[in-house]
Amino acid sequence: MDTATPEARLLVVDDEPNIRELLSASLRFVGFRVTSAANGADALAAVAKERPDLVVLDVMLPDISGFAVVRRLREAVGSGSGADHLPVLFLTAKDGVDDKISGLTAGGDDYVTKPFSLEELIARIRAILRRTGAPTGEGRLVAGDLELDPVGHQVLRGGRPVSLSPTEFRLLAYLMTHADRVVSKMQILEHVWAYDFGGDHSIVESYISYVRRKVDSGADGSVKLIHTVRGIGYVLRRPQT
Repeated sequence: MDTATPEARLLVVDDEPNIRELLSASLRFVGFRVTSAANGADALAAVAKERPDLVVLDVMLPDISGFAVVRRLREAVGSGSGADHLPVLFLTAKDGVDDKISGLTAGGDDYVTKPFSLEELIARIRAILRRTGAPTGEGRLVAGDLELDPVGHQVLRGGRPVSLSPTEFRLLAYLMTHADRVVSKMQILEHVWAYDFGGDHSIVESYISYVRRKVDSGADGSVKLIHTVRGIGYVLRRPQT
């Protein structure tokens, strides 16, 4: 059993020993290789040492918050560590909209509210791994001065790098692949989130807002590319030449 190839390498971060041990044992049982940490500092060290494929991260940690941990990982863009686009699933005891938005803004890819079922957690982990584990396509995508390299996992706007979380990257790639075509929230949920169960449409609105902020708001006067089509969905329009 120990010689079997693991489905993926996970890092579980939670300061409550019972939760940490239960999660680690359950995830190992279904085929994952699991490392654990009890605080933010140990989590950052474990990411550097173990190079996990995904982090399951509690928001409330004794030293620094899970949000701060992810911000530090995302700040590693360009370091070659891969931590800038490491998928993160937040565990949170709060289910308020502000708390969810804080997690998504920090660079998380999904969140599960405590108490949760192990079946749902495992399904969400596998959904994240499916949508972040393979290149989006073969060739570079271009829309005006916006470029996306699915193999190198790099985005440039006007020649400047844009740092995106894995889910933000997938969302932008989906919009660019369907440039000039309006896509609905349901289509985005199905293709970007790849849930095996119903998803919350509000998460699409939040992620569109964050991607738009990163891609369009800092574009130094360039044409805005991402547009809302009220009552229908969203579209990335290529500039007219």
